[in-house]
Amino acid sequence: MTLIANQNTQKEPERVPIYEKVTLTIREAAEYSNIGINRLETMLKMPRCPFVLYVGKKKLVKRREFEKYITDRIEIWNHCKCGFL
Repeated sequence: MTLIANQNTQKEPERVPIYEKVTLTIREAAEYSNIGINRLETMLKMPRCPFVLYVGKKKLVKRREFEKYITDRIEIWNHCKCGFL
């Protein structure tokens, strides 16, 4: 009797829950906050955005700073016309 080694022995990496991540993708931040992707992209483009992290051309959201930003606001609207901070 010959035993055949299973070639699929590699385990998939465990997924880190969003609430434990240091940074989030725009899609994750949208899901996490229930703020639309387009609105988040606009917010991340603003000068002095406290929760954006640039990795090359990619933009990530610093989760803790993003949470603080949301907690400190009572509304988020079109910041393009009124200034960001």
